Amino acid sequence: MFKLSILDVKLLRDVFTAISTLIDEGTFNISPEGIKLRSMDPSRVAMVDFSMQKSAFDEYVADQDAKVCVNLSELLKLLKRAKRDETLEIRLDESASQLIVVIRGKYTRTFRMPTLEVSEEEVPTPNVTFNAKVTLTTDGLKQSLEDVALVSDHVRIETDGEKFLMSAKGDIMGADIELQKGSDALLSLEVKEPSKATYPLSYLSDIVKAASATSEVVDLEFSTDMPIRLDFKQPYDGTLIYYLAPRIEVE
Repeated sequence: MFKLSILDVKLLRDVFTAISTLIDEGTFNISPEGIKLRSMDPSRVAMVDFSMQKSAFDEYVADQDAKVCVNLSELLKLLKRAKRDETLEIRLDESASQLIVVIRGKYTRTFRMPTLEVSEEEVPTPNVTFNAKVTLTTDGLKQSLEDVALVSDHVRIETDGEKFLMSAKGDIMGADIELQKGSDALLSLEVKEPSKATYPLSYLSDIVKAASATSEVVDLEFSTDMPIRLDFKQPYDGTLIYYLAPRIEVE
């Protein structure tokens, strides 16, 4: 048996929206402790690693471990029908291979959507050593990425331990953004050695824009020409983490 209910429907909707930025179909691992998902995007450039512990829900029941694959865009259509003062309940009917979504408010609405074939692929956590860790406000990062997107489709990030830089060069214009220690947007900076890397803005901007609805603070961890790890600090007991491969530049 699996069932969960949550009053903060917006939180769940925002989290699933952030996940759907990378993937159309998601396989959730259900356990008595909570739900998890780890998946690569179709091009295998980015990965999302999500968890939500049972304490994040108003009610959570899972008798045993299970895997459930759903179409996220179809599920989000149903979640968007729930208002702030309504309760959302999700149940799994394994016998019919269906997810049952119940919205309770002034009246009760029940939807049934089919589950999909579960992917057997196990996605490992990237084995990367990070030499720089930058803690930013998600809004500060989002605004900075919108600035550099005006001139290019990729962004170079770097730090020497004293400041954090984002830069972009296009055919016509260039942009440089510098955040010093102590600024409102740069909350902390830990650097083992100077690091720099370039990442595609199409992915990075979409991830930050979607995840900013769930989090006010993000940790960026990176090393020279290595994948970046974005850990969006969640208000619930759980995690929302992304990994993005770098764009290797030829000097």
